Amino acid sequence: MKHVLSALIVGATFAAAQAHAGCDYPTPPGAFPDGSLATKEEMLAAKGVVVKYNSDMDAYLGCLKQEYDASVAGLTNKEQLAKMEKTQSDKQDAALKEVTDATERFNVQLRAWKAKNAPTAEKK
Repeated sequence: MKHVLSALIVGATFAAAQAHAGCDYPTPPGAFPDGSLATKEEMLAAKGVVVKYNSDMDAYLGCLKQEYDASVAGLTNKEQLAKMEKTQSDKQDAALKEVTDATERFNVQLRAWKAKNAPTAEKK
């Protein structure tokens, strides 16, 4: 009976650790198609990658907030709280910078694609 109870406790502890194992940082998109050469389909696929990455990053930031809120609940040590707040802020800033950079890289190629595919004005 002791072994069964011990196994249950170990299993529950492992499951709890897995459930609170941390937030998964999304993988940033790789290179985008060259907008001056890409097809419409390639640009739409790249847009889908950017939209998914933004969505994944939103989920990551939400997870970070939940972890932070749980870790500081009831914390009274101001020095420790300030350190955790700084770490949280640094993680958020880095994530936002990366998602902004990836979106801007895509936008550069999108502008190039739009310039290449802009309708020419008909002369009268």
